[in-house]
Amino acid sequence: MLHGARWNSPGRRVIYAAETHAGALLEILVHASGSVPRSQGYIEIEIPPGLPIEEVAHDAVPNWDSPSFETARAFGDRWYDERRTPVLMVPSVVTLVERNVLINQEHPDFARIRASRPMAVRWDARLWRRPQGKPI
Repeated sequence: MLHGARWNSPGRRVIYAAETHAGALLEILVHASGSVPRSQGYIEIEIPPGLPIEEVAHDAVPNWDSPSFETARAFGDRWYDERRTPVLMVPSVVTLVERNVLINQEHPDFARIRASRPMAVRWDARLWRRPQGKPI
């Protein structure tokens, strides 16, 4: 994300992904402001065995879930700048049982990470209905 996000400042080449497909859909929904394009795609990312991964526990970075992003961003910027690992696993703010996967495109091992061809996201129509059965 060149424009920056919770775990990186603008200008840093970081790919944001989710550990699971369901986690990715939740991330899309929470950022969609009620409008999600019906024709979306996703890719599956393969991280080869043995590739170094840094994992961030919920209590490792104080206030990582703060709306200001300050401490999370400082932590992520250091991880990126130091090129500690190609992959950083961080907790999801949306649901604490999910994790997000950050990939440093400038890390020397980035080329070892593989991505599938894009596949269509299948949104369940019930997600777009109000409890009374009326479309959102």
